[in-house]
Parts: sequence; structure tokens; C-alpha cells
Amino acid sequence: MRTTFHSRKRTATIGAALTAVLTLALTACNGDDNMLGGGQTGPTASADAAGGTGGAGQSAGTGTSTSGGSQGAGTGNGGSDQGADTGNGDTGAGMADVCRTHVLDATATNNTTDETNGVVTVSFKNIGSAGCRINGFPGVDIKTSLGDTISVDRNGEQAVPQVLQEGDTAAFNITYPVNNSGGSGVKLTDMVVTPPNEVEPFDLKWPAGTLAVTDGQDGGKMEISPVGKVGG
Repeated sequence: MRTTFHSRKRTATIGAALTAVLTLALTACNGDDNMLGGGQTGPTASADAAGGTGGAGQSAGTGTSTSGGSQGAGTGNGGSDQGADTGNGDTGAGMADVCRTHVLDATATNNTTDETNGVVTVSFKNIGSAGCRINGFPGVDIKTSLGDTISVDRNGEQAVPQVLQEGDTAAFNITYPVNNSGGSGVKLTDMVVTPPNEVEPFDLKWPAGTLAVTDGQDGGKMEISPVGKVGG
């Protein structure tokens, strides 16, 4: 700031004026510095807070980030959900590979116990040397003696992740209405069974009875359950 003074004023007056002006200038500059300091302090604090929030995924694991606590809790909840699913099956489900057809041995057994509802159980045994993960519904197509193919629907139950260690077995049921019509019914011959999350199927023989026929059509509804670990 430049200040112009008139020459007819006395030297003492000029000196006093200069002192006042300098005092005001210093006060203004100090005020500006304080404002700058406040402006810098705000963003720095915000950056620290943002860094704490953004890094919550890392710092929450150590428990040292207060600002990231909220996000860390969210991450923990997500992990709990996954852990709960794993816990319903077996420890390490997230680490194991999917059970592939080449490490499984499949068999089909007639487990029908009454005259109304038929049950065929298909089992998958892990014959590999390492644990594998199995979860969901298989694909099942059943062939008839007439050359038709029946694609079996899911029953709507909740699938649970499972880990099959070497020698472990998982299984699912095919339910169907028993043919009590007195007629020959529809003869089922073969099954094409695909394990969950796989594309290579097994070809198995149908081990049970026939389906009733109504007006030349399949008179019964067949359903499959999700795969579950036997004894797990």
C-alpha cells in the first residue's frame, strides 16, 4: 500500500501518520495470514479425514482408523455374510475350486418309500485329491422310452455352499409322483445330470418306476432339490 503525504505537514505529524499506517498494514497482513492459515488448515483436516475414510478398507482391519470405523463396519458385515454362508457348508468354501465333473463320481439310487411320492437320489462323491466347492442346483434332463426329454424344474429351496473334501459326498433328490394309474405309464430310461456350475454332464440310468399318463401327456410333476452335503 502506498500512501502520499502533503509537504506542508510537520515532520512529527508525518512520522505519526507513517507509524499508524504501518501498524494498520501489519495488522491487515497478520489478518490475511490468519485467514490463509485457516484456509490451509481446513483442507488439510479434510484431506486427513478423506484419507481415513478412503483407506477404511485397510485401516479398519488393524482397528486404528477412527474415521474409517463406519466403513470398516460395513466391510465387516459383508464379510460376515460370506462367512455365514461358508459356515453353513464347511470352512474354506471361498478358497476351494468348483467341483468339476472329472473329480466327481455320480450315482443314482431309488429311495422311494411310499406309494405316492417317488424319490431318486443322485450323489456326487469327490474322488479328487483336494477339496472342492459345490453350491446350487444341478441340471437334470430325463429321457423317455418314446424319445422325449423331460427337463426337471427346481423346487425353490435355498441352496447352501458346501466344501467336499476328498471322499466326501453331496447329493440331491428328484421327486416325482408314483404311477398308481394301473397302466404302464411313461417309462423313463436315462438321465443327463450336470453338476452345479459345470457344463460337462453325467449319463445315468433311471433307477425307479414310471410316470402316470393322462390323455397321452405326462401326468406328474417332477422337481429337483439343491445339492447338499451328505452328513454335513
